[in-house]
Amino acid sequence: MDKHKLANTIDHTLLKPSTKNQITTLCNEAIQYGFASVCILPDYVKLARSILDGTAVKVCTVVGFPLGENTTATKVFETKNAIKNGAQEIDMVINPSYARQNQFVKVTKEIASVVKAAKGVTVKVIIEECLLNSRQIAKATKATIDGGAQFVKTSTGFSTHGATLSAVRIMAQTVKGTNVLIKAAGGIRDQQTALDYINAGASRIGTSNGVAIING
Repeated sequence: MDKHKLANTIDHTLLKPSTKNQITTLCNEAIQYGFASVCILPDYVKLARSILDGTAVKVCTVVGFPLGENTTATKVFETKNAIKNGAQEIDMVINPSYARQNQFVKVTKEIASVVKAAKGVTVKVIIEECLLNSRQIAKATKATIDGGAQFVKTSTGFSTHGATLSAVRIMAQTVKGTNVLIKAAGGIRDQQTALDYINAGASRIGTSNGVAIING
């Protein structure tokens, strides 16, 4: 895969307390390298959109982040507010307590509520795979499909570990034959690792090391 195509898979990520200058740098790097999006905290969506408007780089933000234990109503509000402020993609965290208790009807309903609130804006569903067993990873991926989201995503990067290839392979098998895509995120720091996840089935890579990956 050439560097341009690889860059187009990357969500250039900064999901920790940061300054306007850091967000500006992130956005300018995304333009320079041709990343798919910048993934940032909600408070900086307006700033990022003002910098990126007119470019191919999307503004992505997070909902229910990082624990996922917000109420569905809160996630719906966050989604609507983020889009109002200029977000073009939403990465939402499922309620992991539902998934760990095998309450996948609740997981599906919550995803569907956020998708409805997004009104056509891309929704990526973070299942926090490190907290789930293999069966639950497959079930959470199926809930993503049934809830109408566009992507299923491995991890927030804020829990016990990030993405694993084994989880991505389970997700890839589950989404086979559907239009749902996979985003791998958490702990992806070099080019070879990014390529390994793409070869396993991921279409997007969430990383704060995008520049190093492309230059690697």
